[in-house]
Amino acid sequence: MSEPVRLSKRMSELGLCSRREADEWISRGWVRVDGAVVSVLGSKVLPNQKITIERQASAEQAQRVTILLNKPIGYVSGQAEDGYQPAVTLVKASTRWTGDRSPIRFQPSQLRSLVPAGRLDIDSVGLLVLTQDGRIAKQLIGEDSTVDKEYLVRVQYTRPGRLPDSDLKRLNHGLSLDGKPLRPAKVRWQNDDQLSFTLREGKKRQIRRMCELVGLKVVGLKRVRIGGVTLGDLPPGQWRYLRPDERF
Repeated sequence: MSEPVRLSKRMSELGLCSRREADEWISRGWVRVDGAVVSVLGSKVLPNQKITIERQASAEQAQRVTILLNKPIGYVSGQAEDGYQPAVTLVKASTRWTGDRSPIRFQPSQLRSLVPAGRLDIDSVGLLVLTQDGRIAKQLIGEDSTVDKEYLVRVQYTRPGRLPDSDLKRLNHGLSLDGKPLRPAKVRWQNDDQLSFTLREGKKRQIRRMCELVGLKVVGLKRVRIGGVTLGDLPPGQWRYLRPDERF
């Protein structure tokens, strides 16, 4: 016999929404279990019970926006800190990329509960995803996320000669941070002073710390792709909406 689990947790596991959204929908009476409305927070369900959501929930979810921003240096991806502005302050009508073909009209209400799905350090630039959709946030930053992220990294070698092939192999697999082995990565030279890193995890300052372990100093770091979505021609400091045909 399977154990009952919290309804909000089960809804998140099924990919219907985030736990926070689930709680909101339950309290509004928008969730049914085996056809009966469940509106008590903390209710539990068995794994074989059928969960359905009302049309209002689907309609509200469909209106949630996901925004792609080319973050410049000097902005933090999340909460404001030490006098630095959060990247979300760059999202306004005047900074929308003129090449954005999305029919969505910008409205200030879209900034409500717009959260970064993943981090990008203050001294890194490139693709940052901001979303109101809990499903996308979970897909990109959940523990079991399988979405890879690609970075172009300009480096200087701080030891004599050039980086040995054995150390390039260690960047691909074999390094540990904080006492834990890193997942395999794809790291290759793009040109004499630039590496391409493709990672499936995002520990704090991971690429900079990986590089330090083999004697490389990072002088520039730019995220150019998250899953199937690329930065493309989006100019620094500008943003556009995620298109319906784009998938992470």
